[in-house]
Amino acid sequence: MGVQLPTAFVKRMEQLLGDEFEAFMAAYDHTPHAGIRVNTLKIPVEDFKERSPFELRPIPWCPTGFYIPHGTKPGLHPYYHAGLYYVQEPSAMSPVELLNIAQDEAVLDLCAAPGGKSTQIAAKLQGSGILVTNDISADRTKALAKNVELYGVRNAVVLNEIPDRIADAFPHFFDKILIDAPCSGEGMFRKDEDMAKQWETHSVEKCVVMQRDILCVAASMLSDGGRIVYSTCTFAPEENEAMIAEFLEGHPDFNLIPVPSEAGFGPGHPEWVSEEIAAAHPELRGTARLWPHLVEGEGHFIAVLQHQGGARVDSAADLTESGDLAPSKQHLPVREALLSNGQGRRTEESVRTGKGMSGKSGKGKNTRGIDSNKSRIGKEHVKSAARSPHDVLASYRQFVQEQLEVSLEDHTVVYGDRIYQSPLASHRLDGLKVVRPGWFMGTDKNGRFIPSHPLAVALRPSEAIRSINLSSSDAEAIRYLKGETLSVPVERMELRHGAQPKGYTLVCIDGYSAGWGKWQDGMLKNEYPTGWRWTSV
Repeated sequence: MGVQLPTAFVKRMEQLLGDEFEAFMAAYDHTPHAGIRVNTLKIPVEDFKERSPFELRPIPWCPTGFYIPHGTKPGLHPYYHAGLYYVQEPSAMSPVELLNIAQDEAVLDLCAAPGGKSTQIAAKLQGSGILVTNDISADRTKALAKNVELYGVRNAVVLNEIPDRIADAFPHFFDKILIDAPCSGEGMFRKDEDMAKQWETHSVEKCVVMQRDILCVAASMLSDGGRIVYSTCTFAPEENEAMIAEFLEGHPDFNLIPVPSEAGFGPGHPEWVSEEIAAAHPELRGTARLWPHLVEGEGHFIAVLQHQGGARVDSAADLTESGDLAPSKQHLPVREALLSNGQGRRTEESVRTGKGMSGKSGKGKNTRGIDSNKSRIGKEHVKSAARSPHDVLASYRQFVQEQLEVSLEDHTVVYGDRIYQSPLASHRLDGLKVVRPGWFMGTDKNGRFIPSHPLAVALRPSEAIRSINLSSSDAEAIRYLKGETLSVPVERMELRHGAQPKGYTLVCIDGYSAGWGKWQDGMLKNEYPTGWRWTSV
């Protein structure tokens, strides 16, 4: 066996699995399965299947997911840099499918880094509604923000917060909440041997405490009749069936929705907790367990919790103090009042300063050791703007008018010299540690608007007045991704509405946006950011 499993873990699994134990242990002799998930924000599944550079085999529980052969390197293809697919472990694609997301909903991914499930949620929303994606680790939110940006997500807010503070800001707000809970990671031992080595220190007991808190706080953020999907990548019943039983006993307004077993998912095992729990909560068999010896994927547990509904309507009076809402909207539930304009969104320009986006809690408290006096939006990039925020906005408006063919329906937020389009009114984020308040559009530099890379990769070619198309089969595309200047004759430029060829140009790979260049006199100056570049030989 290639993986050295902890002795205590093996003994416990032998006791729990009985006759299935040998088949379970034999799975550790097999290579983990590799998968990719098509990013339908940029390309339909059928179109990707026609042009895929890899052999694809469908993943049963995810219509956009595919197995790829062992040894394939999907990160070493231009399509990866164009955000056409996400490299993801197959079992990890299952929880989002069970959220049953509809367009225009507000969705929270509470424990989101590095962002695979957030990009899956965003693809289901198709640019509508709101995605709030959060992780408690500041370091991990860097990868989370980058993945949200790489995959062309326009309607996401990225937070670095504890659940309690999000709950204070968004009571009963979200239609759907995903809790991919921190866990002991037993289901990933085959894929990541370090998790097996760390198992005893990253104990089940410590994880249970975190999971209990997260579940209870999440319930307070869910809207009337909403849905929570709770998932772990562990086999421990204390973190799975026991956690859900405890939640149901404390929240009688929730039902457990049975998970279909057609994809090969196994049932939950309440008897592994106790005979008393099994007798009191037979519905726990409707949770799902993904076993590496039964499905082509790693170990997972999933529970679908549905709020039964009821009159949970919050006053919107606090939201009208700034004059954002008309009096006729004041008695709508909170989320409807926030978003109402007949189309679910409202255009607004908000000028924010460092002080205005501080981490200070609305209640004046510093929760769990968080420094409440530091600025919280994208602080690793923000610089003090020498120009007034209104001048910054003017350069942005001019760029949009002259360079883009895109409808911007969200809230325009200026923070220092950076401009965002946010799905939320900016004051809704006051008091929170915000990594990205929305779609990062670009930066004002001495009166010139510099468009961002996240703006480019989320655009369609038809939304930019200049574009150039590179072929994925030509070395030119890789040269661009490495940051090289390209020779591009004007005849290759796609110009719209009589645009002149000189200026910012959207660079596409096989018709899919990948970044910016600046064209002048037959040369395309490369604007691909250093930290995103192709680094392999």
